[in-house]
Amino acid sequence: MASTSLSDFLSDSSVKVAFAQINPTVGDLAGNVHKIVEYSRRAHESGARLVLTPELSLCGYPPEDLLLRPAFMQACAQALLDCAQALADLQNLVVVVGHPHQFQGSSDVRSKSHAVQQRYNAASVLQGGRLLATYCKRELPNYQVFDERRYFASGRDVEPAPGQGAVVFDVGGVKFGLNICEDAWFAEPARTAKAAGAQVLCVLNASPFHLGKIEERERRMRTCAQDVGLPLLYVHMTGGQDEVVFDGGSFAMDASGRVVARAAMFEESLSFVDVSVPDAKLSRGDVVTVPTMESQAWAALVTGVRDYMGKNGFQHALIGLSGGIDSALVLAIAVDALGADRVRTVMMPSPYTADISMIDARDMAQRLSVRYDEISIAPMFDAFKQSLAAEFNGREEDTTEENIQARVRGTMLMALSNKFGSIVLTTGNKSEMATGYCTLYGDMAGGFAVIKDVAKTLVYRLATWKNAQPNGGLGEIIPVRIITRPPSAELRPEQTDQDSLPEYEVLDAILQRYMEEDQSMEDIVAAGFQRADVERVTWLIKTNEYKRRQAPIGIRITHRGFGRDWRYPITSKFRA
Repeated sequence: MASTSLSDFLSDSSVKVAFAQINPTVGDLAGNVHKIVEYSRRAHESGARLVLTPELSLCGYPPEDLLLRPAFMQACAQALLDCAQALADLQNLVVVVGHPHQFQGSSDVRSKSHAVQQRYNAASVLQGGRLLATYCKRELPNYQVFDERRYFASGRDVEPAPGQGAVVFDVGGVKFGLNICEDAWFAEPARTAKAAGAQVLCVLNASPFHLGKIEERERRMRTCAQDVGLPLLYVHMTGGQDEVVFDGGSFAMDASGRVVARAAMFEESLSFVDVSVPDAKLSRGDVVTVPTMESQAWAALVTGVRDYMGKNGFQHALIGLSGGIDSALVLAIAVDALGADRVRTVMMPSPYTADISMIDARDMAQRLSVRYDEISIAPMFDAFKQSLAAEFNGREEDTTEENIQARVRGTMLMALSNKFGSIVLTTGNKSEMATGYCTLYGDMAGGFAVIKDVAKTLVYRLATWKNAQPNGGLGEIIPVRIITRPPSAELRPEQTDQDSLPEYEVLDAILQRYMEEDQSMEDIVAAGFQRADVERVTWLIKTNEYKRRQAPIGIRITHRGFGRDWRYPITSKFRA
């Protein structure tokens, strides 16, 4: 559809556009419709003529294999009609809603493949209770966490005629064109919209967060705006969905690529920009500063915990507090996400637990006012050893006994979880997950892995950053000794992590190059790393895939985490 006229509108000196930066829940169609309607009405009360919602805001993103269920697609179609009817009384308001769509053999849109039941990632223009036009996403990402070609056909398959796949609509004398997320990363969709008469490009997005993503996103949108010579309105989702997090930060950019408005990150909001008539120039609005990297990482982790628990109905979190930095960081994140009254900690000392670990654990729990209990695992550890004494006769103690301690702790935490209905938050970091420095059914036992994608060096940076914040007047909430003492699993006398692993600065640098950037072993050695360290770390990554497959999901904050975007075989002989 090349152009859709909204004759009800009268031209004015400017058109106010609202960015409905919302946090939908996958599958909660009624709740998402209610939220879209609520934000649209608030925008209308503030004088907005056009409201933009994020990509697939009607059903939440990513809906994954729900899209393969006919009942889900039928429910989404009905929800879209419900949304239009709920806004029918606002005759002078246009709302653009992202949703999955199937064309039901419509006579005015012919699928080139004649498969009229194909699914599309779509956005529909609603006004006065009517669905005026539907745009279908043309570029379908299939990398990192994206798997859209599994579910959707390209919008090019529903063009009425070649080159006429744009949706352009008039609001108050300004013509707006639609793109969806990945479309704007390529030249053709935006150029097609401009050729159809668009003066402003509207881009609906659900773009998962990773560190550095907002800068990359704005850089790519600047290229798009400059290429077509159009101002660009970018509305983005916020909130957490399983392992991915959406960071918000919706923005408006003029045709030169200058950001003239930006919403806050990691929170729902309603923000506005004015578009002048008839020349479609953007007025300058509020431009929220992009937070520091540590602040973004912290907000992403807090958002991930809050929404995973909230959207799945978990009321309380349980953390095994060790006196070490990883569990301290998870505790601080959980308290920020949930509040102290919803977090319980349990210290489970063994014969090898240092006194200072217990002192520091008590200290931190007291600083944050969370429930703290101590349950010694020594009796259970001794019972295991006695039961296995005959089998182990003549063999030296080794990692077997270390793992027994971890598994006793895991069993204790899961028992408390079952009895009191709390979810166990695991405390393993990315460096440990990469190298297998963790115990199956032990410290890996739990429901949600908060720092699964946080390398050990970043753990220290975040802990230091958090202590430097006001923290509600509490000051340093993580005892400094937890940050400064050498890390240890405390499963044998005088143990430190570096007994088994390279220094974390070396390990994490190799991990980033090999796992996140796909560099070969030879490339990493050529960059100046010791061959022995490279071979050791990469061997550990390869041989511990079986552990990661059995780990709980966790929050993704890098452009490649051990989750949806890491799909390596457990059985493999390839080494490079």
